[in-house]
Amino acid sequence: MRRIPTWLKNKYVLTSIVFGIYFLFLDDWDVFTLVRQKQKLSQIEVQDVKMDSALRQTKKTLYKLHHKDHLEAYARSQKFFKKDDEEIFVITKK
Repeated sequence: MRRIPTWLKNKYVLTSIVFGIYFLFLDDWDVFTLVRQKQKLSQIEVQDVKMDSALRQTKKTLYKLHHKDHLEAYARSQKFFKKDDEEIFVITKK
């Protein structure tokens, strides 16, 4: 019959092992939860960079729209506005 090692009979080692297993796998903030939260954080940071870029572009466009000549050019190119006596043909790529 195999004997139990003496270091496993130590109550401090045994308690440390039990608490280690509890904190690694059974706690509300276990290792798997922390990894998932880290992945979500990195996704949100990437999304934040994209939104910041879009916000800067929108602010540039808004600044340009304060001038009448840029306003007309924006309305014609982006919103397809037209004058009464003209027609607009939209050509798209497939």
